[in-house]
Amino acid sequence: MSKQFWAIIAVIVLVFVGIFAFGGNKSNKSGAGGNKSALTQNIQGKGTTGVTLTEYGDFQCPYCQQYAPTVQAVQAQYGDKIKFQFRNYPLVSLHKNAFAAARAGQAAALQGKFWEMHDILYQTSNWQVWTQAGDPTTYFDQFAKALGLNVAQFKSDFASSKVNDAVNADIAEGTKLGITGTPTFFINGKKTDLANSQEAFQTQIDAAIAKSSAPKQ
Repeated sequence: MSKQFWAIIAVIVLVFVGIFAFGGNKSNKSGAGGNKSALTQNIQGKGTTGVTLTEYGDFQCPYCQQYAPTVQAVQAQYGDKIKFQFRNYPLVSLHKNAFAAARAGQAAALQGKFWEMHDILYQTSNWQVWTQAGDPTTYFDQFAKALGLNVAQFKSDFASSKVNDAVNADIAEGTKLGITGTPTFFINGKKTDLANSQEAFQTQIDAAIAKSSAPKQ
């Protein structure tokens, strides 16, 4: 056969390879960008004043753990007057068990006990143990049992793509908002610097309530 014939065959092969590669890349890009998982909706309180306090947190972050009692006191103080929302922002480059803990929280949420898992993860004696574990899942299973969850369902949900995607959706939103560390707080969508004191929270929440209730001009 002539060199011209083989040259034509080579061109045809290259064309088909190029079409396949282009199509494959297009599909992968679409898959990566097509994750429509909803953000988590871990909310306490009815928000009767129209104010929402949102925390982007990392369960393994020591600062988040130190803030937890203050945040719990604020929740108790305001009750249904505000909505308090927790979204996941595990700093995986710093905290090896943070993403797994976020999954534990969301798996508990599917059985209606996110806040109970939230509190037990941050409880000091528990936190000091699971954050240092090579594999924290045994502890998470123990917490699920202590909370009266269906442990088999918890394990299944923990490993599910639904929970994984929900945590990733929170991370993507936090990144879009420019979060660089945890805890990061927002009041009605506005990023807010809050000292670790109940009084600091109260000052800014009360200001937001006053603004929300003020007559519109």
